[in-house]
Amino acid sequence: MSDSALDDLRQPQNEKRKSSFMKRLLSGAALLFLAFLFIPLGGLPLFLLTLALSLLGLFELYRAFSLERTALGGLGCLALLLSYLLLYLGREELLPMLLILSLMAMLSLYVLSYPKYHIDSVSESFFGLVYAGLMMSYLYRTRTLPDGKILSWLILLSSWGTDTFAYCAGMLFGRTKMTPVLSPKKTVEGAIGGVIGASALGFFYALLFRCYFTAVERPEIISAVSSAAASLISMAGDLAASGIKRDRGIKDYGRLIPGHGGILDRFDSMLFTAPTVYYALRFLSF
Repeated sequence: MSDSALDDLRQPQNEKRKSSFMKRLLSGAALLFLAFLFIPLGGLPLFLLTLALSLLGLFELYRAFSLERTALGGLGCLALLLSYLLLYLGREELLPMLLILSLMAMLSLYVLSYPKYHIDSVSESFFGLVYAGLMMSYLYRTRTLPDGKILSWLILLSSWGTDTFAYCAGMLFGRTKMTPVLSPKKTVEGAIGGVIGASALGFFYALLFRCYFTAVERPEIISAVSSAAASLISMAGDLAASGIKRDRGIKDYGRLIPGHGGILDRFDSMLFTAPTVYYALRFLSF
């Protein structure tokens, strides 16, 4: 084949890559704009945004499980709405009771409609409620902490920072495969680089905004440790989301975010970083 013919074949591929890159770039900019808008506002606006993300993520996961139009899926969505209502009313201590009641309701539906549902469907319904639904709520819960206006950014910094530093470290030093079957490109060296990079990012972020902290002592150390813990956990979140997609034979959870896929495709690691940052801060500082 002549060079001109090869160039003709490569041109559509290059244009497709450029188009995909622009979609990802614009979508990423839009998401960053939403973060800069809603995290400083906090309160009801951030609560509603987090609730919307949780519901969309839960719907995407239920669709992957073929539960989106079932009574079990409806119970999961109802339980999520009630959970958020308790959060907004400041009655978080009632959440364990609500989760137990939700599981009992799902099991009761399974028994009363037997053999319409398989027991796996009950497990998937309850798993989706906790994983795609409640874990996202920790973005809002972190914002309600003292100095939450500043500390909430650690969730995003540790998530996005891990991806960036892990990619760079993996490209430069990656040798040892971390999960050869599930994600062949991820390496142990890349993972170490991601944790170190996210920790450094958290440290310098807190150092830069140190004068704005009013309730947290030694914010640099606390931010660095929280970011490192979140970074380590976020990789499990990323791989878990990939594993579910492989099990279900799907490429993306949805198409809501151009160039990224669905809510769970873009926020899979944040589902793990948000609760990790929240509890790390509670343990270390509050």
